[in-house]
This record gives sequence, C-alpha cells and structure tokens, in this order.
Amino acid sequence: MIDHVYISVTVIDRSLAFYLEALKPLGWSAFGNYDSASGPKGVPSLYGIGDDVYGSGKAVGSSIWLRQRQRGETGLYVGIVCNTNELVDAAYAAAIKAGAPTKVTSRSHLLRLGYYAANVTDFDGNRLEFVHKAWNPNHS
Repeated sequence: MIDHVYISVTVIDRSLAFYLEALKPLGWSAFGNYDSASGPKGVPSLYGIGDDVYGSGKAVGSSIWLRQRQRGETGLYVGIVCNTNELVDAAYAAAIKAGAPTKVTSRSHLLRLGYYAANVTDFDGNRLEFVHKAWNPNHS
C-alpha cells in the first residue's frame, strides 16, 4: 500500500488549490503543513493533503505532500507502508541487494515519534521510502 507521495511543483499555492479541488469529491482535504525549519536537516517544507482516514488510526490512509521543486530536480518520491520496523529493514536490505545506489540511501529512525523509515533511490533518481508508522493499524 502506498502511504504517501511527494510531488515537486513549481508554484505551491496554485498546485495546492488544484489538488484540493480535484480530490475533494474523493474525500481528500488539506490536513497541515510541515515547516522544514522545525525538523531534520534535508527534509523540505511540505503541504499535506490526505484521504478521509489518513492519520486517523482507524485504517491506513494515503497522502500527497507538495514540495517546492528544486532546480534540476526530477523523479518521484513514494512512501510504501510496512507493518513493522523489521519489514522496513528487510525491504531496505532487499533494495540494496537489488542494486540501489548506496551513496544516496538513508535511514530515518525517528523512534521517539513512532516513525521508522529507510530510503533508497533507484537508477533513475526515483526515491522510495519504506515506512512503519506506529499509529497505523496493520494492513493486509
């Protein structure tokens, strides 16, 4: 299951208005912004839009996070749901074994926040994050 997708856009306000209007019939809405000044280095400011269960704890939901496109940036960032921290580690190890460029991989073990993740990049610059969020119920 996909947990979240980062979409890099050129004009945040215009894109936020577009996505909110386009996804409104599906029950999606804005749920908050993430200010890069308040978090780990390298995480950009993000503008969140989620489905009607994202973050509720009732079910595993999906979200889109808009971010300001950087000069020369291409590719996609997709977060994949894992039910446990061990599955995050297993997926990360499998991606490294499959040839993920190791110079651009990282781990984000924010255990105190209940967020455990590992990131890899494929051969074309697309990014995958394997993530276990303690507040998500297990999915099948």
